Amino acid sequence: MGGKRGGSRDEEMTPSLLTWWRARTAHKRARVEGLHLVKESRRILKKKSYRIPASVAAQITADVKAVEDALAGGDLEQMRKAIAALDDGMDDHLAFARKSTIREYSESIGVAVAVALLLRAFVVEAFQIPSGSMIPTLEVGDHIFVSKFAFGLSVPFTDTKILQYAEPQRGDVIVFKYPLDHSIDYIKRVVGLPGDVVEMKQEELFINGKPVSRERVTRVCPDTEPSSGPGPSDERDCELWMETLGEKRHETIQEPGRGGRDFARLVVPAGHLFVMGDNRDNSSDSRVWGTVDLDLVKGKALIVWWSRGESEGWSPIAWIKAIRWHRFFHPVR
Repeated sequence: MGGKRGGSRDEEMTPSLLTWWRARTAHKRARVEGLHLVKESRRILKKKSYRIPASVAAQITADVKAVEDALAGGDLEQMRKAIAALDDGMDDHLAFARKSTIREYSESIGVAVAVALLLRAFVVEAFQIPSGSMIPTLEVGDHIFVSKFAFGLSVPFTDTKILQYAEPQRGDVIVFKYPLDHSIDYIKRVVGLPGDVVEMKQEELFINGKPVSRERVTRVCPDTEPSSGPGPSDERDCELWMETLGEKRHETIQEPGRGGRDFARLVVPAGHLFVMGDNRDNSSDSRVWGTVDLDLVKGKALIVWWSRGESEGWSPIAWIKAIRWHRFFHPVR
């Protein structure tokens, strides 16, 4: 008996809850529609007043007031009647100035696209890491946000600077246009500033005649791109170092066994930067193609917002397993 009474009570409560939810949804929908009509009516009355007879303007104004009163009162039927009256009045007298549904959607999409383009041009831009030259700081498949206003503002899609209020510092990870092909973006770490003397001797970096402070962490390195040197890549001599450039501490990888990565003394020209990859022996950087003009700098790397490595196979499970969840929102140091 008790079970039947409980079941009956549940059956009575379910329709009541459903009725309440439907009423709440209808009330919310009517309110949104009413506010939209009021806003559109006022816009037309203001911008097209010279084309609207005084009697029509007075009637529309009265209908707007009726909708506002109904919205304030909260009675659903009154809201629907007032909204219908205003909508009919606008169709009869203001149809020439009303926006079509297609136009409204087009304007909304246009505004969203414009905002996105402005953000991309002046604020932040997304960038994908295509190679392992910045391992262990950045991995292949990392997607990062780059601050476009960290150092100044440029005319969108050009190298012309509008305002320059800061310059990259030693240790900053920057994105810039590849000096030999401006259609390609590169990402490296700033090592030398204008006027600095940079050189590498026996795998050790020197700036202005002094060795850069560093400590060896381990001889076991994170996964890197296959070495182009002789012998199997898994047998290479690999060292992980903690290096300090300016106020930035970061990890670097070196492969002493490869050799040939020393760099002769060079004075960084005015208005240029000397950049290097953190994967020191697997990076094409200023040691290969020269310094970077400050005008080519696009911004400073901020954060990893998405990361995914190569998946083993094409199944959805393999794809999900390749996602590096631990790297989400990882700051770039």
